[in-house]
Amino acid sequence: MADKPLIAITGASSGIGEATARAFSAAGHPVLLLARRLDRLQALGLSNAVLKQVDVRDRAALAAAVTDAEAEFGPVDMMFANAGIARLGDIAKQPPEEWDEMIDINTKGVMNSVHAVMAGMISRRHGTLMMMSSIAGRKVYPDHTVYCGTKYFVHAVSESLREYLAPHEVRVIVLSPGIIDTEVLDHVNDKNTLANYKANKEAIGGGISADIVAELILNAYNLPQRAIVQEIVITPTRQRY
Repeated sequence: MADKPLIAITGASSGIGEATARAFSAAGHPVLLLARRLDRLQALGLSNAVLKQVDVRDRAALAAAVTDAEAEFGPVDMMFANAGIARLGDIAKQPPEEWDEMIDINTKGVMNSVHAVMAGMISRRHGTLMMMSSIAGRKVYPDHTVYCGTKYFVHAVSESLREYLAPHEVRVIVLSPGIIDTEVLDHVNDKNTLANYKANKEAIGGGISADIVAELILNAYNLPQRAIVQEIVITPTRQRY
């Protein structure tokens, strides 16, 4: 067993997930890292890490990974439901299969992540759910139709979960980033949407580092359990919308 509690992170192979894995590992926490790209997890080279090749759409595999890691390092004290995908595009031209992928990963995957740890947190009366949303879960943007829908879902579910879990001393924090330097654009197949996104990003001087977001997550987690930052909204200073 480690001195500090176990932290679980989905989508830990890149972007904010990877940066958060590094931040919590550096702070002395054992980490359960889940992603579809196992080689990327292995390349991180973090100590006290359990690495699992898991697709968050697979509820049973996700739960089994949590069970295995908890047998080694004790209960998961924070689940960062971070895994997500952004298939942005013109809604009238976008293949419905891209809708399905976003809905399954960004909504069902989040719920599968919560389900894997929630009962344990309730029984221990301790724990934190860090829910990955977006500023696209607070307002709509062109060519973000279904993506926005999935992130609005995260906001609504998180508000309900917070109300439900508060009497059990379990925290629910929503993370709503703006333009961050991650691989999110790798999933955009609509060329016009991609060009517009890149132009907007360039116009504001680029995104901000995922490391900045990771430090905010660590700071929010480190507050006393009776204190909660209910939502973290972070964008580049020049991002006005």
